[in-house]
Parts: sequence; C-alpha cells; structure tokens
Amino acid sequence: MSEVKLANHIVERVLDVPTGEIPWGVERIGAPYEWPKARGNGMVVAILDTGCDLDHPDLKGQIIDGRNFTTDYGGNPANYRDNHYHGTHVAGTVAALANGTGVIGVAPAVKLLIGKVLSGQGSGSNAWVTAGIRWATSWRGPNGERARVISMSLGGPVDDPDMHRAIKDAVAAGILVVCAAGNDGPGHVEYPGAYPEVVEVGATDDQDRIANFSNTNPEIDLVAPGVKILSTYPGGKYAILSGTSMATPHTSAAAVLITQEEETAYKRTLTEAEIFALLIKRTKDLGYPKTDQGSGRLHLADPPRQEPQPGPRPRVYSVYIRPETRPNIGNGYAVQLGFYRERDNALRLTQDLKEDLEKAGALVNIIGGGN
Repeated sequence: MSEVKLANHIVERVLDVPTGEIPWGVERIGAPYEWPKARGNGMVVAILDTGCDLDHPDLKGQIIDGRNFTTDYGGNPANYRDNHYHGTHVAGTVAALANGTGVIGVAPAVKLLIGKVLSGQGSGSNAWVTAGIRWATSWRGPNGERARVISMSLGGPVDDPDMHRAIKDAVAAGILVVCAAGNDGPGHVEYPGAYPEVVEVGATDDQDRIANFSNTNPEIDLVAPGVKILSTYPGGKYAILSGTSMATPHTSAAAVLITQEEETAYKRTLTEAEIFALLIKRTKDLGYPKTDQGSGRLHLADPPRQEPQPGPRPRVYSVYIRPETRPNIGNGYAVQLGFYRERDNALRLTQDLKEDLEKAGALVNIIGGGN
C-alpha cells in the first residue's frame, strides 16, 4: 500500500506559557499589513494532516467541521482530534485567533475544515489522503460555505494516479491546493507537491535564505517562512518547528486573504487560476534559481508608509543693514540681506561681509523673527 508521511521536520522547542506575539513568519510575509483589508472572514481552509486539538484556546471556535479518514480511534470518522501534534501546529499558523494571548495566525478570522488523513505516527495511506481531498472538495457548510484552499503538509515518493485525479478535480472545482515541497534537500521530489496542479512551497529562514532542508525541483512555485516557526501545540501549548510543513500553512492562509480582498473589491468569485496568479504576484524575488525559490518569497503587503511628522518650526533670523548708517538707502527702511534658520549662519554672513560692510560704513543687526 502506497504511503505518505510527514516530512522530517524538526521540533525545536515546546512552550507551556502563551507568548502573546505575532510569530516572525506571519510578520515577515506582511500579514498584519493585509489585515485592514482582509482577515479571512467567510473563508474556509481545509487542512489534511494529523487532526487538530479542538480545545486549544487559540483555535477554539475556528473549526467549522472535520472528519477522520484513518484507523485511529477505531476508525471513528467523527473523532478527528490530533494524537500527534503536527496538524495542530499547521492549524495555528493558518488561523490562530487574535485574542491577545498565545500566537496569531496569518488569517485569524478564517474557518478550518479538519481532515485527519495521517495517524498518530505521522503517516497514512495514499487512499486516506485521496479520500480526504475528495471530501474537502465536495464539503458544504451549514450556510453554503465551501473550502477555497486545501493545505497538505505531507508527502511521499509515489506518484499515485488516484490522488492526482482527486487533486485535478479539486482544482477544477475552484479550490487552490497547496502542498509542502518536502525536507530532503536540493533535487528531491515528493508527491503531491510535485504535481503541476498544486502550489508547491519551499521554506526560508528569518534571513530570507532558502532552508538547507528544503526540497528543490522545477515544480517549486514559491517559498515561505519555515524555520523556527512558533505556533500552537496540543494540550494548550505552543511549539517551535522547522520544515516545509510550516511554510505551507503560511501560503494557504495568505491565499484566502488575497481571495477575500479581491472578491470584496470585484464582487465576484475568483477562479482557481486567478487565485494562483494573484498569489504568485505577491512574492519577492530573493535572487535564487527558480528551482529553489519559484517566483520568490511570499509577500502580502508592506508596512504603511509613515509620513514625517512636522516638528517645531525653527526660529528665523533676519540680517538687516541699519538704515541710519546708510543714508543713501532712503526713507529710513532697513534693507534685508536674507533669512536664516540658524543664528550661527546669520553671524557667519555678518563675518563674511564684515570688511565690505565696514568700508561702506554700515552696521548690521541680526533680529530673531520668531516661529
């Protein structure tokens, strides 16, 4: 039986205490600067992974529905809780609430559709994944909601025709499918990431360098933060993980923010091809080959431009020739030689002209003109 699994990601650290911060990856892609336009309201992302911690304080209320496709929990389809940790971490990067504690996801108002397609050991059959893709494609919510993005941070070495067909059908239904490139390094290929119909995502670090573990191949579409990513962890905890698995949810969530923004502006539903084109447009070239970075690192928006604030107006000094020392000037009016913002400049002018002024019998006054 063909199998997919979690890539060889790294668990850097598990934290018990909420951090109350925007993770560096969320900040780096410019998500906070996109939030005034879109936060994921009305959008649904389907995460096919190890399940999710349904009681995590940063995810409570974010999950709209779910299903278990594995043999875990006796194969009970209604139990899609995360008995690993990977799916919970991915979910937090997509949708952790802006609740003043813990962490914040890229799209903090989006809803999550959780498909448990991997077991507590972090692996699963291609058949489980295929069933999850088909379920997410046909799923409809209580108010007609549907998944706009399917996010899969998993992969395997086998090109599975049934899984590929399910992905093609999802794309034909208008769903953007986002997949991790894998963590075996340069030149390696994993499926479903390598299928041309999906968005294949590589990983970068906080210096915008391609992660040394990130797979490179001609199907890479873009890269996103994937090194030392802080997100949610089962049991109400938080963890720092590294892998292309962590880059994928940044991209999946960014896609729904772009979709919400554009559909609000144009008042129509975007096609999958349009969403893909807009996503690729929101990237920053890092100077790597296309096989390493695709179109570049995900970049949603820049910080708002800060207009310089006016400071206190400087005092203005005027240099005058005293008319009584130059009778030929006439009518007792002073002759202004110039305005100067600094008294030193006015004095310097006086010094420079001192010799000529003395020869002319003129006296010079420097007057502070106020603000």
